[in-house]
Amino acid sequence: MEYRVLGRTGFKASVITLGGCGVGWVDQTTADKAVEYVLKCGVNVIDVAPTYGEAEARLRPWVGRFRSRLFLAEKTQKRDRDGAWSELKASMDRLGVENFDLYQMHAVSDFEDLDRALSENGAVEAFKEARDVGLIKFIGLTTHDVRVALKSIELFNFDTIMIPVGLFSLVNPTSQSDFRQVLKVARDRGVGVIAIKAIARRPWKAERKYGTWYEPLEEQEMIDLAVWFTLSQEGVVTYSLPCDIRLWPKVLNAVERFRVLSAEEQEKALEKARLETFEYIY
Repeated sequence: MEYRVLGRTGFKASVITLGGCGVGWVDQTTADKAVEYVLKCGVNVIDVAPTYGEAEARLRPWVGRFRSRLFLAEKTQKRDRDGAWSELKASMDRLGVENFDLYQMHAVSDFEDLDRALSENGAVEAFKEARDVGLIKFIGLTTHDVRVALKSIELFNFDTIMIPVGLFSLVNPTSQSDFRQVLKVARDRGVGVIAIKAIARRPWKAERKYGTWYEPLEEQEMIDLAVWFTLSQEGVVTYSLPCDIRLWPKVLNAVERFRVLSAEEQEKALEKARLETFEYIY
């Protein structure tokens, strides 16, 4: 497992993050097997949210056991100060912890949503207060729209940004999907970038076979290419595992053999993605 410094947090993060969404929809025994496997692979970052089913409950025993060596990231979709404070405390209780390494404004959808979170009496006030008293160490934001990510970095000194970074993002790049400018600004400002959707292919067009809200890649060869492409983007620190534990072994298999793709190899990967009918997913 490769490790990279997560921006100004200074933490040496595994290039794969345990995305809590995957264990939120299975029983404890199934979750335990999946989490044990991921941790044995060397993963040292856990990202979770109260909207991920029973994820906080499923992860509680593991966080309690390994808290000292894990970077624990939590999220909230509350945009007001009081709501964010309430959800922060509830998540701490459910996970049985006294603090979070990272607390994130989750799924900020557009500029209006961002303005609500950063306004007077907005969630940002709770975040700063929680940081001041030691309940959180760092402040982050997650979004599916890179325009929102750029604006957020401009308006507030976020420590991390979570955005989609994948082949599908650039098969037909737009201002909404082209992550490259965000990566450049993040590098310049010391913002750690957490990638999502690396193995996304396109929106679902048939019956859903997985718990992911996009149609994922399934063949190991394409998963290799997609994961390597994402982790080859300068500025990306770690990629959060997809929202279905059945896909985790193939992703971790790809990471075991990861190598940085050259510019030429990345372009060839994009050409292959276009032939494979990748599509942008918002």
